[in-house]
Amino acid sequence: MNIVKASIGTDKYKTSVIAGKNSIVVDEPLDKGGLDLGFQPQELLAASLASCTAITLKMYADHKEWTVNSFQVDVMIEQSDDKSTTKFVRKISFEGKLDEKQHTRIVAIANACPIHKILLSQIAIDTILV
Repeated sequence: MNIVKASIGTDKYKTSVIAGKNSIVVDEPLDKGGLDLGFQPQELLAASLASCTAITLKMYADHKEWTVNSFQVDVMIEQSDDKSTTKFVRKISFEGKLDEKQHTRIVAIANACPIHKILLSQIAIDTILV
């Protein structure tokens, strides 16, 4: 994996994020003082789970040669009022023909996506000021 680099200048909260040769803009919405030019940080976290789930499901369906034209994964992040508890609500839909056994397998495969596993693991963050 590439190192992800974020840099912010004088344009309120507009932040440029680069990983390898790819880049995105992250920002805060207007009501939080940002310019609403890109994803909010929490949206990126939700996007990580949603996209990893979709990719994992597509890879599995392709491998099994299932008749699935597309997967749609929606993720919302809900936090308790005191911010002590966070819940990800993931909704998966698909276009294709799968039986009940395959439906059950879809959920198991979604729960096996790498980002899902990371989010359920014990996480440590080391901060180094250079």
